[in-house]
Amino acid sequence: MDAQDMAGTGWRGSREGWLDAGYRALIEGGVDAVKIMPLARQLNLSRTSFYWFFHDREALLAALLDGWHARTTLPLTAATRHYAETQAEAMLNVIGCFLSAETFDSRLEFAVRSWALQDRAVEDRVKVADDARIAALTRMLTEWGHDPMSADVRARTVYLVQIGYISMQSSEDIDTRLSRIPSYVHIYTGAAPEPREIARFTPGSAATSPADGRCGARR
Repeated sequence: MDAQDMAGTGWRGSREGWLDAGYRALIEGGVDAVKIMPLARQLNLSRTSFYWFFHDREALLAALLDGWHARTTLPLTAATRHYAETQAEAMLNVIGCFLSAETFDSRLEFAVRSWALQDRAVEDRVKVADDARIAALTRMLTEWGHDPMSADVRARTVYLVQIGYISMQSSEDIDTRLSRIPSYVHIYTGAAPEPREIARFTPGSAATSPADGRCGARR
């Protein structure tokens, strides 16, 4: 059954379908593009079908913010707890999280930060996320032996650099980015990664995959 047939027979779509359409609108056009009627036209559904899944537009926006949390903050804080034999490897786990769209949705992060510029409640939620992410990075660095001040400053350096890449929409190609990673790790931790650690980190190796068996394990 195609979209036109489904609309004609009263098919209402699904909550996931409306969320996906809202997500695409948010990252492509900003929060002002997330409106019920344009989404309904895109899905070839009636406007009223939206209300089977969401009370109103605000409920959809709230769900999109929950999705942002799940696609950014949760995987990043989890990456700070991944198994690592050295602090350089622990930092590579974090950097790898930022580099993968599967574990940190940079486009969504940019869209939500742009949204926060015009919505105080969203700004507050972004601040909470920033604090949680920096706290997780600080805790990781403290566990590797850095004193509280050093861990805090290093964590902020890691985080602000990565968010800077996103906010500036840097177009640095992946080879250039990868060539700089050993220096970043050294700056962030004070320890240079071993060649074997970089080799495991390089895209295409099993160790860089979120599905790698080491992920999620504590040191």
